[in-house]
Amino acid sequence: MSDPHDASRPWPVKPHILDRRSVAKSRLFHVEELDLRFSNGAERTFERLTGTGQGIGAVMIVAMPDPEHVLLIREYAAGFEDYVLTLPKGLVDPGEDIVTAANRELMEECGFGANRIEPLVELSLAPNYMRHRMQVLLASDLYPRRLPGDEPEPLIVETHAIDELSALLAREDFHEARAIAALFIARDKLRSEAPVDAGLW
Repeated sequence: MSDPHDASRPWPVKPHILDRRSVAKSRLFHVEELDLRFSNGAERTFERLTGTGQGIGAVMIVAMPDPEHVLLIREYAAGFEDYVLTLPKGLVDPGEDIVTAANRELMEECGFGANRIEPLVELSLAPNYMRHRMQVLLASDLYPRRLPGDEPEPLIVETHAIDELSALLAREDFHEARAIAALFIARDKLRSEAPVDAGLW
């Protein structure tokens, strides 16, 4: 039986884009239709959601005020018409790199800057429908610093133990997939780097 994960197996041929059309556009979103022909001759029309060109990406920050805790924010999510608990995040502004953007967003949303920021992973969301990618960064050695942001109201900042993710997952207000993945990845990284006798986990 062949191994489906065998790296030597050939990749499928990408479908040919026959046509693309703009279906709708708003201040934040742009909907496109793509007419595709696959390598087996099948033709389909796909819709995808793209940005409007503002910013060059996005960042999400796992900010650690100490080795055992992480900062989460409570903000209004229009998609759910309710407040949700998540990680600080935002767009990368023109001229910024991801580290600068992460530090700025952390100052705007949590009131802290970080002396140490390191990239963790790049995540996507619903790749069948959008091209959006999120850069996740780990921030530590925090210091108080507040910058004005564009939020309509002050965000509530909470501190949670990063080793108690199961308790967070049991909450009804914590369900953003990217934040969940980011916390598990950060926790595993911290575990792998912790001294054996540290007794943290």
